[in-house]
Amino acid sequence: MRFQNLQGWLDWQAQLHPSSIELGLDRVAAVWQQLYPHPFPATVVTVAGTNGKGSCVAMLDAILRAAGHRVGSYTSPHLLHYSERIHINGETVSDDAICQAFERIDQARGDTSLTYFEFGTLAALDIFTRSKLDIVILEVGLGGRLDAVNIIDPDVALITSIALDHTDWLGDDLEQIALEKAGILRANKPAVFAETNPQHSLLQRAAALNVPLAVAGRDFGFNAVVGKTGEWSWHSAAQSIEGLPPPALAGSCQLQNAAAVLQVIMLLPDIIDVAPEAIPQGLQHIELAGRFQVIPGPVELILDVAHNPAAAQVLADSLQKSPCQGRTLALFAMLSDKDVAAVVQVLAPYIDIWFLAALTSERGLPVRELQRQVDLSDLPAQTHTAPSVERAYEMVLDYATEGDRVLVFGSFFTVADVLQRLSAK
Repeated sequence: MRFQNLQGWLDWQAQLHPSSIELGLDRVAAVWQQLYPHPFPATVVTVAGTNGKGSCVAMLDAILRAAGHRVGSYTSPHLLHYSERIHINGETVSDDAICQAFERIDQARGDTSLTYFEFGTLAALDIFTRSKLDIVILEVGLGGRLDAVNIIDPDVALITSIALDHTDWLGDDLEQIALEKAGILRANKPAVFAETNPQHSLLQRAAALNVPLAVAGRDFGFNAVVGKTGEWSWHSAAQSIEGLPPPALAGSCQLQNAAAVLQVIMLLPDIIDVAPEAIPQGLQHIELAGRFQVIPGPVELILDVAHNPAAAQVLADSLQKSPCQGRTLALFAMLSDKDVAAVVQVLAPYIDIWFLAALTSERGLPVRELQRQVDLSDLPAQTHTAPSVERAYEMVLDYATEGDRVLVFGSFFTVADVLQRLSAK
């Protein structure tokens, strides 16, 4: 074996390919065919979209496991441990299993160069293929059409949302981005769109492939029941489900995500049967860090990976619906390719003090540049800066008093740095 531990493999992969991202399927598909030339041995749901992918994967996984199925799920990025990306029946796979998969991929690839993400995707698929699963849920990393996940044909495709993000790679308007997301559609295979107004390019692509596309608000929907229980109902043209418990994920967008997930379940092949009682059971047993994750205490801590304007709006709605007695103190750090000004503009009315920090990632925005882009000159909020997320977290805890809340957001890396500190403690 080239390396005896997972970190050795990951460090090597990070330097192997000339660029960290190279969209395209030719190289990764060729290696996969070398490994497994036969059809993928499980039903597949592929999930693409700008926001909400991780939540939808977590809901699908929980409901399908509650129904008694053996489920594999692949997501990215991770927060604390690389193995978080690959789950089998709700459990992360072992570092040793990932290392063995990497070795098989390394042997099969020959002279073909693979990116860090492509290695990880192939490892997940390799492990799933060997695990005798009923169903596999694959989250697209970037876009859809040219993402490594798209080498596998889905039985059902889910597109969660479309908003401006990764514009350098996917295009600078919603029609272009929608067409990239629609790359996961397959001819004559059903698909679900979680929002109510699909872009014209998405509808055109679905029609060209004869895809039965279920659209929220047109083909399925949900109704929240007024009251403290949070119950809700789901409906489509064919059926309805009443008295559902709220998903065990905080955030104003989660009923929209859950409604799309239920539509996916209704479209799964007959071999993936889901008993009615599995749906409420699964909805109540979902674990997903960093999505309006609330850690209670004298000073409440909220962790959210929101990193684009659309996700920031969802976060703002959640903050508005969950007021606190004291102040809201924000620890904020972002990657350099994100729309900092737009994110800040959405959240500024809900934040009393900002703590700006630099990320340790090489893609992180330096704190001085972050400060330049965060224009708070016409707002009453105070602003402080720190050279790292860890130092900013120390500062924000010094400022916070009982009744205040601390919001950590802006990137997976931002949330991961704070979670790492909490885990160490």
